[in-house]
Amino acid sequence: MGEHYFAANPGTPSRPRSVDLVLPDLHLRLRTDSGMFSPDRLDPGTRILLETVPPPPAHGTLLDVGCGYGPIALTLAKRAPAASVIGVDVNERALELARENAASAGAANARFLLPDDVDPDLRFDALWSNPPIRIGKAALHELLLRWLPRLAPGGSAHLVVQKHLGSDSLQRWLDQQGFATRRIASRSAYRVLHVAARPQEGHLR
Repeated sequence: MGEHYFAANPGTPSRPRSVDLVLPDLHLRLRTDSGMFSPDRLDPGTRILLETVPPPPAHGTLLDVGCGYGPIALTLAKRAPAASVIGVDVNERALELARENAASAGAANARFLLPDDVDPDLRFDALWSNPPIRIGKAALHELLLRWLPRLAPGGSAHLVVQKHLGSDSLQRWLDQQGFATRRIASRSAYRVLHVAARPQEGHLR
């Protein structure tokens, strides 16, 4: 995984390679490098997420938080070619590769941005993420509270988290923040959580 995968500019020397993203409906070869998350293989949690989530909305704006070199965002883009997909990450080396992977995959509907470069007024119809748990609980909570409130009415997020890294406690915390959360899949010690957008004030009764 590399200890610097959530650094803006990893100090790890570059060592380019590639991984294959093979799903029942998709096969992409993605360029990777040192200093980013899971550069040697598709992370098992990411695979479980992509194999278990329902199809994304066909239209609208879709978000991948902590996109790395792009496997989740590019799956969203290929499964929903009429949607606009944004992948965000702080790792600039990963973002550059994600852009190259999007070009190679013909995913012109995918963009990869630093978090601060995303239009603050933009709302998202779906959010998929293998969130960076190892940044620590406080930083993870801050990250989720930055993006989850930006789900559009009726939108939802799907997150994959290892059980031993706190998936069950994260589910409880999300519920406490007003995001109705339920487990939709469990495999190999990973949990896939469905997180509903908060009810809008005008819809509360």
